[in-house]
Amino acid sequence: MALVPPHGGKGLVCCLLQGAELQAELEKAKTLKKIEISPRAKGDLIMMGIGGFSPLNGFMTRADWKSVCENFTLADGTFWPVPVTLDTDEEVKVGEEIALFDPKKGVYMATMKVTEVYEMTEADKKWECEKVYKGQGPDSADDKFWSVALEDHPGVQMVMAQKKYNIAGPVKVLSEGDYRERFPGCYMTPAESRAIFEERGWSRVAALQLRNPMHRSHEYLAKIAVEVCDGVFIHSLVGNLKPGDIPAEVRIKCIDTLIDKYFVKANVVQGGYPLDMRYAGPREGLLHATFRQNYGVSDMLIGRDHAGVGDFYGMFEAQEIFDRIPKNLGPGKDLITQPMKIDWTFYCYKCDGMASLRTCPHTKEDRVILSGTKLRKALSEGAPVPDHFGRDEVLAILREYYEGLTEKVEIKMQRAADGSIMK
Repeated sequence: MALVPPHGGKGLVCCLLQGAELQAELEKAKTLKKIEISPRAKGDLIMMGIGGFSPLNGFMTRADWKSVCENFTLADGTFWPVPVTLDTDEEVKVGEEIALFDPKKGVYMATMKVTEVYEMTEADKKWECEKVYKGQGPDSADDKFWSVALEDHPGVQMVMAQKKYNIAGPVKVLSEGDYRERFPGCYMTPAESRAIFEERGWSRVAALQLRNPMHRSHEYLAKIAVEVCDGVFIHSLVGNLKPGDIPAEVRIKCIDTLIDKYFVKANVVQGGYPLDMRYAGPREGLLHATFRQNYGVSDMLIGRDHAGVGDFYGMFEAQEIFDRIPKNLGPGKDLITQPMKIDWTFYCYKCDGMASLRTCPHTKEDRVILSGTKLRKALSEGAPVPDHFGRDEVLAILREYYEGLTEKVEIKMQRAADGSIMK
């Protein structure tokens, strides 16, 4: 059997230029109007460059943006779960070629042929937030969402801070940033991950999404996937996170240690991808499955509060949303990667091992509630970490990181992280 095909029915759509063509376009970029881009747009550009966002070859039109928010599809009917847009305050004309510039690194990231310019009013931004970021948790209640989200939801803050216009059009990507140098052997393109899976003879591959250090629940999820698939792809976000989250360099070191000591290496691959987190909960779970299809992944592990933040989302809303997305959209247009839905997992003293709500008959008093937020809070405050929360080798790496911090960020606990809503 073969790996799942890339999403969209067009193969891997890679907008990154190479060789002489790249050099010529870099020189051309210096002559064009320079538009500074956000870190989020930089990550989106790189994903378009390496084929991670296939079939996208540029930033979305208003019709695409509206259809994605409302219908989970691009304007042509292809499944897509979150907007991928480019904002600016600059006056840009349709038909104009522009250069997209990363002001933080001082690098030209892409050139773009502008096909549409559309204004994003305050009402447009709020509508996008309500469609994409509002969930079924208590913080998303109609009488609460806007009073909480503007302060506590980084995805909502990002959208509401966007500039006046969105500009659409195809891109020619000029750089992958410094990810390949910073994360050698980990950062990889979809073509590279597919080559590894094919070399190993894998066809059914599960992905574990990580933005927190890998604790015992993550390890358990990965090993469930190994039991039923050919292998597992531990795929970490190496783009930007919210304050208080742990940097990718530290998380990757933790995963390397776990793979070395607690996994059969032939059955696991570690990788990194260059996006920023949107913290869009269920919608982001769908995005994770969509671009993982491009990486060759057939099954996306979806556990408790996937890609969530605060109490904006229902505990298993990111699993349930897969049952509500449009299907039978046409050749190549459906999402093929499927969710591997796993119940709330924990260590149970009475079971004497890892378990879930489906397998453990005991009470929450017998369980060690495992969550990345809870672990970060304990470590940031110098508090003891309960037994069986993480592997000793991993906790040693994390303690060393926290001891080296000169400035601490307060970690807010949510219902799932402290286990208060577990029955």
